[in-house]
Amino acid sequence: MSGEGGSYVGRHGDGASEVVTDDLLAAAREWIDDDPDPQTRGELHQLVDLSERGGPVAAAARAEIADRFSGMLEFGTAGLRGTIGAGPRRMNRAVVIRAAAGLAAWLLARHDAPDRPTVVVGLDARRRSDDFARDTAAVLTAAGCRAIVLPRPLPTPVLAFAIRHLGADAGVMVTASHNPKDDNGYKVYLGDGSQIVPPVDVEIAGRIAAVARVADVPRADDGWEVAGDDVLDAYLERAVGVTEFGAPRELTVVHTALHGVGGETVRRAFAEAGFPEPIAVTEQAQPDPAFPTVAFPNPEEDGALDLALARAREIGADLVVASDPDADRCAAAVPDARVEGGWRLLRGDELGALLASHLIVRGVPDGGVLACSIVSSRLLASMAAQVGVRHVETLTGFKWIARVEGLHYGYEEALGYCVAPEVVRDKDGITAALVVAELAAILKSQGRSLLDVLDDLAQQHGVHATDAFSVRVDDLALIATVMDRLRATPPTELAGTAVTRVDDLRDPRPGADGAVLPPTEGLRWFLEDGTRVIVRPSGTEPKLKVYLEAIEPVVGREDLAAARGRADDRLRRVRSATAALTRV
Repeated sequence: MSGEGGSYVGRHGDGASEVVTDDLLAAAREWIDDDPDPQTRGELHQLVDLSERGGPVAAAARAEIADRFSGMLEFGTAGLRGTIGAGPRRMNRAVVIRAAAGLAAWLLARHDAPDRPTVVVGLDARRRSDDFARDTAAVLTAAGCRAIVLPRPLPTPVLAFAIRHLGADAGVMVTASHNPKDDNGYKVYLGDGSQIVPPVDVEIAGRIAAVARVADVPRADDGWEVAGDDVLDAYLERAVGVTEFGAPRELTVVHTALHGVGGETVRRAFAEAGFPEPIAVTEQAQPDPAFPTVAFPNPEEDGALDLALARAREIGADLVVASDPDADRCAAAVPDARVEGGWRLLRGDELGALLASHLIVRGVPDGGVLACSIVSSRLLASMAAQVGVRHVETLTGFKWIARVEGLHYGYEEALGYCVAPEVVRDKDGITAALVVAELAAILKSQGRSLLDVLDDLAQQHGVHATDAFSVRVDDLALIATVMDRLRATPPTELAGTAVTRVDDLRDPRPGADGAVLPPTEGLRWFLEDGTRVIVRPSGTEPKLKVYLEAIEPVVGREDLAAARGRADDRLRRVRSATAALTRV
C-alpha cells in the first residue's frame, strides 16, 4: 500500500490535491480488499462512497479518510492504542492481526525449534476486545506459538501476574485502560512480567512493518488454550499477601469499578484479606463498554466519582476506592469536612505518599528501593532520605518503574501504584486498594485518618503541592509545534519568579538520584523558589501534559494551613502562566 509510515495528505494547490485524493481513495480500496472484518470493510466502503458524491458531505468523508490513512497506528512502548474503526490509523482486526504476526515473528526468531514460545493473552470488556484477543490467539497458534487466553475479561494486573505464574515468554493485554470509550489498545509484556521497553518495541515494530498483507497472515481456527479460574485464584492468593495478618479490618469502603472489569476481583480480594465486603456502586459495577454514567472512564476526571461519593455520603463510609476500567489504577477519596460536599479525592501524589508511608513503617528490606517517575512529587525522595532508603527517579510509565533493580515500591502520579513487585511487575490497582484500606483501618482504630498522615508528612518534609493540566489537540502536529516553540524561546520567568534551570529531557542527564535518565520528549523548568514545571506529550492520548509542583516549608503544626495556602497560591499563578505558554 502506498505511503506506508507517512501521510497520504499533502498541502498543495488544487491540482496536486486531486492527485493526492485519488491516491487516498486507491489506498482505501486496497485496505478494504485486505480487511478480514466485514464490519470495518462496510464502514470504509461507506466513507469511500460518500467521498465521491461531491459537496460538503464528500469533503467531510475525504477528510475522515485522510485522517485514517495518515500513516499506520504506531507500535511503541505503550503497544498500540487508538480509536476503534477502519483504516491503518485506527484499532481494528487488520491492525491487530499485523501486530500479532509481528510479535510472533519476533518471538520465534529468539527460540530454537522445537521449543515453542508461550504467550498469555488477556482482555478487558471494551468494544472488540474479544475479537482482538481471539485474532491474537489465532495468529500466534498458526505461527507455531503456544497461546493461553485468560478465561474471561479480567484486570490487567491478572494478566501481568499470569505471565510469570505460567512461565510464559510474553503477554498481550487487549485494553485501552482509562481512555475514552471509543478507544481500544494492545499492550505487550515480556516474560519477566514487565512492559516492553526500547529496543524491543522497535524490533517488534519492524516485524509488524514487514507484514505486507493481512490476507497472507495464517490464522488458526482453534488450538489455543483457555486458562482456568485457577490463574485468578493464584493471583488473589498472592495479592492478599500484601496485607498484614492480624491488622485491623473494621472499615466501610465504597468501591466503583467505573463500568470496568475490576468489580469481582476487588470484591474477592477484600473478602480473602478479611475486610468487610465493599459497598459497590451498582450503576457502575458491571462491565459496560458504553460507560453510560461517565463522560470519561478515568477516576481523575471531574464527575467520574460523583456516584461513588454520593453513596459514601449516604451510608457514612470511611473510604471510597475507585478502579479504572482495567483495574490497574487505583483512586481514593476520604471524608474532609473542610471541603464542599464533605469528601475529597486524593491526588495521585498524595495516595502515593500514603502508601509509601505505610510500607516504610512496615519495613523496607535491605537493598529495597522506592521509585517514582520524574513527573511525580519529590516528596517520596525526601521520605526515602529520612529513613536511609535509596530512591530512584525514572521516566514516566511503569515500563520503567517496574524495571528498577531492588524495587520495593513504585508509583506515578497518574494513580499507578506497585506495592508488591514480587506479585505484579506493573501498576496494580487491586493490591494498592488493599494497602490503602489496611492503612485506613489501622488509623481508624487509633482515632486518626489518612488526612492526619498527610499532615504529618507535610510537617516533616514541607507541603508538596502538585497540580497538572492537559492541552488536548485534534492535530498531533500541534504538539510538536508547541514543543519546538518552547525550546526555541524558553521562559526566563513564570508568574514573576525567575526560571533558574531549563532541562531538555531529550538530552540524557542525571535524575534526582544521580542516575542518567534515557532521553525522552519533554521539558523541565526549575524556578528560583523551587517550583518545578514539566511539559511533555502524552504517550497514550492526543494531548500535551503539564505537571507542576511547589514546595513550601512548614513551621510547626499551626503553620500548616497557611503553608498550604501559600503553596496553592504559587501553583495557581504558575499554572496560569504556563497555560498561556502552552496554548496551541
